[in-house]
Amino acid sequence: MPEDPQFERRPEVGVEPPHSLEPVVPRPPTNRPPEWFPLPPVPSPPRDPVWSGGDVVLIALLTIVTLVAAELVVAAGAWAFFYRNADYRSLLQRPSLDLLGQVLGYVAVAAFMIFLVEGKYSVPFWKAIHWNWNPRSIPKWLGLGVLTVGIDLLGRYLPLPKSSPFEQFFAHRSDALLMAIFAVTFGPLMEELIFRGFLYPVLARWAGVTAAVLLTAIPFGLLHYLQYRSWSAVLLITLVGVVLTVVRAWTNSVSASFLVHVGYNGTLMALAAVATDGFRHMEKAALVWP
Repeated sequence: MPEDPQFERRPEVGVEPPHSLEPVVPRPPTNRPPEWFPLPPVPSPPRDPVWSGGDVVLIALLTIVTLVAAELVVAAGAWAFFYRNADYRSLLQRPSLDLLGQVLGYVAVAAFMIFLVEGKYSVPFWKAIHWNWNPRSIPKWLGLGVLTVGIDLLGRYLPLPKSSPFEQFFAHRSDALLMAIFAVTFGPLMEELIFRGFLYPVLARWAGVTAAVLLTAIPFGLLHYLQYRSWSAVLLITLVGVVLTVVRAWTNSVSASFLVHVGYNGTLMALAAVATDGFRHMEKAALVWP
């Protein structure tokens, strides 16, 4: 029986009838964010080293000024409290006071380097300079330092002076002992931090590893000119600097070059101690130096 059209069901007002009776299949989720959602920026790799060439120049200038100022202050203090009747210039030439001034100056420079790295750049100091200490490699690098003394044999064929200002540190047994301690501890540590820790990585980033090795070794050799007053001695120390910087570049470790430096200095000090009967006959020390 046909239905009466007047009783036909009409859609409710304001409600749209469904367009299809097919079931709605949900779309699979996608990992792609909406186009309007900004992507996070890709972090750039940290710069290595974090410091700049200007920072290295500042450290070099600070080292020169601090060492000179520390030696002047130490000599002035010694004159004011202990040697009132002595000549102030003679106090500046006393090896023990000279070493004390170097230690105090280096302490100030070390404090500045730590403040620069950790304060300005917020990076742990020993990690930033690539200290990378490995106790298992201590004998190997100390042994290489002993072998590096062989470079000094070239001094037999170079025009070296018969005496140098460096020999004043071995004029007396007490001065020689202090110098020997300094030469295997704080001295090589600070030189490695400055040259292989701060200078080398900046030069390597700028000029490449090969050029950086040579450019690091040259100022290292020139630093010792005032000690020996001889360009032949500077050449020998520059060659030692090449060995130290190659070790730094090869191992990516400042502690490795530090151990080689300690082995080299320690061998020279040991030879001097043996030649002078435990620093008792300092007139024989010339037998050890080139």
